[in-house]
Amino acid sequence: MKNRACAIFSICVIASLLLTACGAPAAFQCTDKLGCVTISPSDPLHIAFWGILSGVDGSLGEDSKRGVELAIADMGGKFQGHDILLTTLDAGCTPEGGAAAATKLAADPTLVGLIGPSCSDETAGGIAIITKAGLTTIAPSNTRPALTAADRGPEFAGYLRTSHSDAIQGKAVAEFAFKTLKVTKAATLHDKSLYAQALQQVFADEFIKLGGKIVAQESAAKDATDIKPVLATIAAAGPELLYFPVFVSLGGNVVTQVRSVPGLEKVKLIASGSTFSPEFLKAGGPNSKGVYLSSPDFSAFTGDYAGLIKKHTAKYGGPTLSTYHAHAYDATNIMFTALAKVAVVDTDGSLHVGRQALRAAIFATKDFQGITGNLTCSPTGDCGAPVIAVYEIINADPASWNPAEGVNPKKIWP
Repeated sequence: MKNRACAIFSICVIASLLLTACGAPAAFQCTDKLGCVTISPSDPLHIAFWGILSGVDGSLGEDSKRGVELAIADMGGKFQGHDILLTTLDAGCTPEGGAAAATKLAADPTLVGLIGPSCSDETAGGIAIITKAGLTTIAPSNTRPALTAADRGPEFAGYLRTSHSDAIQGKAVAEFAFKTLKVTKAATLHDKSLYAQALQQVFADEFIKLGGKIVAQESAAKDATDIKPVLATIAAAGPELLYFPVFVSLGGNVVTQVRSVPGLEKVKLIASGSTFSPEFLKAGGPNSKGVYLSSPDFSAFTGDYAGLIKKHTAKYGGPTLSTYHAHAYDATNIMFTALAKVAVVDTDGSLHVGRQALRAAIFATKDFQGITGNLTCSPTGDCGAPVIAVYEIINADPASWNPAEGVNPKKIWP
């Protein structure tokens, strides 16, 4: 019996050696310098969306979250046999909210990748935490130029975006104001956020280059309700146009109060993507009619945007809530395209993702055929196809909101 057992053992050892010699797969060993995420055969692949999801400005984040959900639905909700788990975290559109959300995300070892955040301020507060944790995030609606500048710090190693830079948007608004509206004197109003401060400054600089004059640059808190004192200061400077790239709450208060301020009864009003929502019509009321809004140019998207809108309508029963749903859809697909290149299936069916490998594969994205255009990521994380348009609100009724079909707001430039 003892001899028989020894013989069986010897046969097993020899078989094992033969399998190894013949190239039988060995168990996965992580050599990624940022570590690996392991997903067992029965577990889902976990990604998260972080951004503003509550309050009057929550439509910005909810709109992008829907873009992520639509992309996952188009994959059948699975990746290489694993269910895709999407969780969400409200980051409040502030640096403090971004830091709090990033801290929670960094503490979750199951997370493979992130889409978000919504606001540039959230990125400023949280990106160092995200990067240090080895995570990579693709933002669909961050537009502050400094986030992808050549001199950005190493804390941005885990950050990319599919949205445009406001270096482009601010210039576009200035050109529209000076060349199309023919105004020569403009004022700006921002809400002290990093996003709004940067965008209004780009507009101001470009407007001056064109030959215009900036007569006032003022600010008000995001939650300010009585805007008349600051509007009176602006009126004293005699602008023909007021540019206020703020969020929904403050933007709505500007619109409802501006016409009652002497000197501003007929001033032209331009806001930007942060108010591109039916919520802005609710907040601004009848005075919203005639306000101009800058936004990505939906008609310039080279992918099947009409098909995406049909899917959105079928799934959510109504129009889009803001302007960056397609950018979030593209961000999600870029991430999963990169995942397909680097994910390793182990001998037991487990899935392994190297964090640095994934980050590198995302940054290596080239000629990706997205909804918003042909996308290639730069070394500093700019992946978007930046084409800006100006729209006009032609109906103040929120129920009339239908920018995807050019109904309201209506594209008027270029």
